[in-house]
Amino acid sequence: MSEQIKKIDPESSEFQEELKKTIEFTDKVIKQFGWEYNPDPEINKSIQFGLTRNKLIYGKRYCPCFFVTGNKKEDRICPCKPAIEKEIPQEGLCHCGIFCTPEYAQKQKKEKILEEVVHTHSRGLTKEECELLLSKDQLDGDELEALIEARELGMIDFNLVDVREWMEYRAARIKGTDYLVPTTTFYKALEQLQDQKDKPIILYCHVGSRSAYCQRVLKDLGFKQVGNLTYGIVSYPGEIERG
Repeated sequence: MSEQIKKIDPESSEFQEELKKTIEFTDKVIKQFGWEYNPDPEINKSIQFGLTRNKLIYGKRYCPCFFVTGNKKEDRICPCKPAIEKEIPQEGLCHCGIFCTPEYAQKQKKEKILEEVVHTHSRGLTKEECELLLSKDQLDGDELEALIEARELGMIDFNLVDVREWMEYRAARIKGTDYLVPTTTFYKALEQLQDQKDKPIILYCHVGSRSAYCQRVLKDLGFKQVGNLTYGIVSYPGEIERG
């Protein structure tokens, strides 16, 4: 089953004809299971190319994200059993990324629109968009700035927590920071938030490493929603306070 047995030219009429059949096949799978395509057309195109390639080489549409070993128990033929029974029902998306639930597709479409709005500042956010943004585990500077503005307008509420040290906090902090919970005295300083586990929290540090660690700790401690400013205060474009 060596791939060198047959070289595949994606521009050939043979490949293009088989690609049409693959697209018909994935359309049929979508209809059969009530799924949707990934909102990202590039992902779908890539997987359809991979399925076509495997069909021409091996005679079957093996999932292109996995090695074809010749072991029937290991090799995944699309749509594969793990995707049907576990990945899509539990995660909303198959491993290859081409098939997803309607709910997942809708959420991804909303997130794409939200990302464009946040980074182009084309308009203000809706309450639903604010809540969607606040639910993210990782935030960039523009997204945090948008959330702080939304909080000032009373659209959402959350705690903004600095996990750096006192001297760093005094030197520069994001305007709107609610608490300082230094990593060196983390558990002691965290006592001030013990009665607010159900309130969303966004953490930040200098470049995002300490806050990412604290994020994992807080989740383990039962805090409901904990976001992290991925690249820290150095990536934040909004207003900074000192002193």
